[in-house]
Amino acid sequence: MKLIYRLFKQDPEKRESIITMTSGLGVAVNIVMALTKVIIGALASSIAIISEGVNNAADVLSAIITLIGSKLAGKHPDKNHPFGYGRIEYLVSLIISVLILVTGVEMLISSVKLIFNPEELNISYLSLIVVTGSAVIKFALGVYTMKMGKKADSNALIGVGLDSRNDSYASLITIASALIFLIFHISLDAYAGIIISVLILKAGLELLLDTLNDLIGRPGEHELATEIYREVLQTEGIISAADMMLHNYGPDAWSGSVNVEIDHNKTVGEIYEFLHALQLRIMHEHNVVMVFGVYAVDNDHEEVRELRQKINAFIKPIEHVKSFHAVYLRHDEKKIYCDFIVDYELRDWDALRAQFTEYAAGLYPGYQMELTIETEFV
Repeated sequence: MKLIYRLFKQDPEKRESIITMTSGLGVAVNIVMALTKVIIGALASSIAIISEGVNNAADVLSAIITLIGSKLAGKHPDKNHPFGYGRIEYLVSLIISVLILVTGVEMLISSVKLIFNPEELNISYLSLIVVTGSAVIKFALGVYTMKMGKKADSNALIGVGLDSRNDSYASLITIASALIFLIFHISLDAYAGIIISVLILKAGLELLLDTLNDLIGRPGEHELATEIYREVLQTEGIISAADMMLHNYGPDAWSGSVNVEIDHNKTVGEIYEFLHALQLRIMHEHNVVMVFGVYAVDNDHEEVRELRQKINAFIKPIEHVKSFHAVYLRHDEKKIYCDFIVDYELRDWDALRAQFTEYAAGLYPGYQMELTIETEFV
């Protein structure tokens, strides 16, 4: 493959090149197999073999759509789309999943009709060998395409590879049906077609649901968030960090925000210096445009340390409260600030707020409790 990449002047490590070359390979392979299977299926009067050929033709279209989508997704940002066009790849995945589902439905209808209106089969060992060969090729193509899809972080390419691999499993059913006919003269062709169509529908539905999750909005990638948290916490001047949000604008385009605790004695100039350097590091190393929210804390004060210990004692027995941060005690305003991180199982936030407010009132009578309750976004 490296030779082919060089021949077409493509970079094997560049995301767009990987999608282009892998999609091009899929187009070429599926065109040859689609023509071969449709011709053999027509000669053998086999709905299962013809169905496989039609599915290969749909795979050609899927690969072409993936290729076009990757080109459109690579367009530079403009006034109407300041975050770029990366999310076009999700629309491409949506189109591919619909094409897979339509193909599966059409095959299912044809197979069911064949049960009630059977046709005489004319399968030869030659056609069986061809289908077996195509199953091996489709399996190899599917595994390779999924591997390249993961490398390029392309959900559309992974979907095409998954469909290709599932085609090879479907071919095994066709082969088994053909062998039964050749040996026992029992035609299970229509039933094999039904099983194949169900497998195709399953793959299409899984890809559709996965793509809809991307469009609706998933949590930020845990691994990416962990790496950024590590980078943030290793930065001198930052005490702790929480509330990270990561917004996806395509497979390799992210923006995000995170709140950091900083000693309240730091000047604005000092804070700017290390936060700006951190922002640039995250942008260059992780391709994430990160914005920081700043919490001023006074952890050196003995009273604040005692308050943190008492808050920790409060949340420890509460299963759904995961952590707390942003503790700040203002005697001049008689206010206490604190943020709780809770899981998604906690439904009654008002009850938790009332419980903690009463607890804080016992510690600091006459003080107002400013409690913020939030969930983890990544």
